[in-house]
Amino acid sequence: MSDAISQTDSFMSAWTDSPTDRQSWDSETQPVSPFPWKAMKSKKNKKKKKKRFLRSIFASELCDTDSTEWQAEQSQSPRGQVVPEPIIRGIFEIDKKSCDVLLTESRLIWSPIQPEAPSVTQYKGHALSILKECQLQEFDGVVCIGGDGFASEVANGLLLRAQMDAGRDADSVFTPVRAALPLGIIPAGSTDTVAYSLHGVRHPKTAALHIIMGHRQPVDICTYRSDGELLRFGFSAMFGFGGRTLALAEKQHWMPPIQSREFALMKSLANLSPEDCELSFLPQYTQDDSRQQKDMGDVLHCGSRPAWQQIQGLFLNISIMAIPCLCSMAPRGLAPITSLDNGSMALIAVRDTSRANLIKHLKGYGGFKNQFRFPFVETFTVQEVKLRPRPRRDGADEPKPPPLVSAVSPGTGGLPWNIDGDLVEMSSEIHIRLHPQLITLFGAHAEETEDGMSKCSCL
Repeated sequence: MSDAISQTDSFMSAWTDSPTDRQSWDSETQPVSPFPWKAMKSKKNKKKKKKRFLRSIFASELCDTDSTEWQAEQSQSPRGQVVPEPIIRGIFEIDKKSCDVLLTESRLIWSPIQPEAPSVTQYKGHALSILKECQLQEFDGVVCIGGDGFASEVANGLLLRAQMDAGRDADSVFTPVRAALPLGIIPAGSTDTVAYSLHGVRHPKTAALHIIMGHRQPVDICTYRSDGELLRFGFSAMFGFGGRTLALAEKQHWMPPIQSREFALMKSLANLSPEDCELSFLPQYTQDDSRQQKDMGDVLHCGSRPAWQQIQGLFLNISIMAIPCLCSMAPRGLAPITSLDNGSMALIAVRDTSRANLIKHLKGYGGFKNQFRFPFVETFTVQEVKLRPRPRRDGADEPKPPPLVSAVSPGTGGLPWNIDGDLVEMSSEIHIRLHPQLITLFGAHAEETEDGMSKCSCL
């Protein structure tokens, strides 16, 4: 008991401003909670109680001045005294409230944290409407809780707002500006490929820790255009098998999410239908794909700059991804040949083949074998891609719908695209262009382990 009192006296002599303050503190201070001294049965419990007693008194009774009054006092100090720099700052619990605690050489200051009331979206596109109207300069960042579709919608809203503020015309070809605020994504969806690729794990607490600690990671993102008009920003897109599978799953809203995905996958495998299309892409040459591109035809070289290349035919699936797209079904990623900020996209084209070969390719994503080892799978590292569907050879095509059909429900006549988990139906040419490090996300690179799996790097 005497040790605790002597520690308290020595601590207060160093922290109080004057003997008067110390005298008033000694006379008025009472323990926050009465000590059950008689109930202590061991020295271990006694030490724990002492620590709790000192901590509660120092946290709640040491300083009566809040941060606003203290800053006003320092700003009016004589001879232009500079506000002392903080020794440490953090978020601590005081009286069961989260407080912003600031420790300087002369004061201990804290103020309760008043969190902003979260906006709960009510319909598809609601987040985009909110971001277009709110005053973003009042915030330090935006945090969303949801799956890939919602995260993509918020990222799209932030970038569209940045173009509006910069006076860019969305109907013309332009170089977009960076988003003004960083985006934090707390995964709460079914696959969460964006959060998984960013953190290395699909874990809400890990994502929250990255946001709290302020880890920031620039990330590449794409623009999707059709007939010269900007459709949206996004991280990944799939055409063919991936789009049809999502279209079938969208029809089964009455099923649980896992069952609807499994049903759509089995039905798409049972009814394989290749798409006849023409692919034009601007490659980004690397040592890995230079050998593959050397043997291709239709290549034009303009000095040292890469030229557009073209392939065409029947394709079961075409994937264009700016991020690795890690998920539980593909722990190494749907596009392991790219990364978050390497300034390139992965173009993966699966040509028409048998159902058994396609299943072998799909099973490779969940294992450690190379899923791109098959002759019917072609991979490229690209900067831009243009995909144009071609008429069927039998001439039995239906009349073409308008260039862009906003696909909330399938069956409107366009060809299904899976863009960040959202179903979009289009039948005209689509132009996908990569924009390096256009948006900043709260997170850090996921480090690769020796066995190829990823691990969290939040700490």
